[in-house]
Amino acid sequence: MSLRRRAALLVTAASTLTALAAPAALADTTPPAAPSTPPVTRADLYGAGDPTYDGVWRQGYAEIAVSMGGYFVNGRASSWLLAQQCADGGWPSYRADTAKPCDPKTEDTNATGMALQALQLTGAGSPAVKRARDWLAKVQNADGGWSYNPGGPSDPDSTAVVIAGIGADAARKPNAKGKSPYDALRGFQFGCSAAPADRGAFGYPGTDGKLVPNAKATADALRGLADARLAGRQVTETATTTPTAPDCAADPDAYASLDPVGTAAAAGTWLAAQVAKGGGHLTAVTPGATAPVPDYGTTADAVVGLANAGHVTEAQRTYTWLAANSAAWAKGNPAALAQLVLAANAAQSPRASGADDPLPQLIALGPAATKRATGAELRSDDKKDDGLSSSATTWIIVGVVFVASAGFGLLLSGRKRRRP
Repeated sequence: MSLRRRAALLVTAASTLTALAAPAALADTTPPAAPSTPPVTRADLYGAGDPTYDGVWRQGYAEIAVSMGGYFVNGRASSWLLAQQCADGGWPSYRADTAKPCDPKTEDTNATGMALQALQLTGAGSPAVKRARDWLAKVQNADGGWSYNPGGPSDPDSTAVVIAGIGADAARKPNAKGKSPYDALRGFQFGCSAAPADRGAFGYPGTDGKLVPNAKATADALRGLADARLAGRQVTETATTTPTAPDCAADPDAYASLDPVGTAAAAGTWLAAQVAKGGGHLTAVTPGATAPVPDYGTTADAVVGLANAGHVTEAQRTYTWLAANSAAWAKGNPAALAQLVLAANAAQSPRASGADDPLPQLIALGPAATKRATGAELRSDDKKDDGLSSSATTWIIVGVVFVASAGFGLLLSGRKRRRP
């Protein structure tokens, strides 16, 4: 489904959401529309589609997946991303004319968070990284979180994307109001006061401001926690059993006392239940439909979230379904292909084979990448001190994103438009 179409459907879709499905406008349930004219391939940007709504997002996502897939990202790709940055440190979704000053109203935290993650992973542009971190600190809300565009109420997806970029130390650092980004993210999780079926889920605020359990928000929160190294397998390497949700009957305040690892485990338990209800994948009810359909993008994000939350068996089973069914959805779409690459990596599962393998498809859509020798560092200056926190530096080695999102391959405009 095209970005424009999903954005237009968002308001209509809001009333059709269920606790199981991500918002329909953010669900990737159909393959991208075929272009009416032959696309023009660029030597610096991944994908030939119109970058107006997702240029920075898909570029960052693609660079991360190519790097994690065992390749060095072409310098032209990073140069394109750097050129998109505004003078104050933020990024908009896309700048058609980089010679003109940015309109601050166009800058958003999602594009900035994704660009920050990509640049840290590939080692490009340390000054740009610092400016991005400074800009994000400047537009942080009093509750510790972020909205899509500065000035709006915090939302879980945007907060998770930023947390993934700034790392564990910054995510736990209180702002002037005494609230940390982690505090803000935790505020979206349902605990013991919620219905049993909703506990552990992260909610997204509806048009009335009320939180509704949301699979995409939950997957994004898990990815943010993992990519910041607050939680995830890289933090709990010794875990040998599938985590379970807190026992509210034994402790009515069980959720309030959770650390980041426990928060992720509870969210993973809820997300695993939603995947099971969908028949091995997540679903969404699109406007005008009477039955749910597969939500490929959120399912890909869920694989990453489940794997990092310790639900490895569920993650691998879900990726097996995804690999067998997502080829048409992802074809020609850099962000969607990147989601599949990162899902396979997180699940430690073989990618789809042959023509359906997302990694060579992704590489073919962008500037020529160079195969990295076995054991080679992701970037040439991994050991150079670039002023980042130790947690952010360690995150570089892990390099698996979050993200997003819904249908995070393409949800940029959807996220912007689903703010209450």
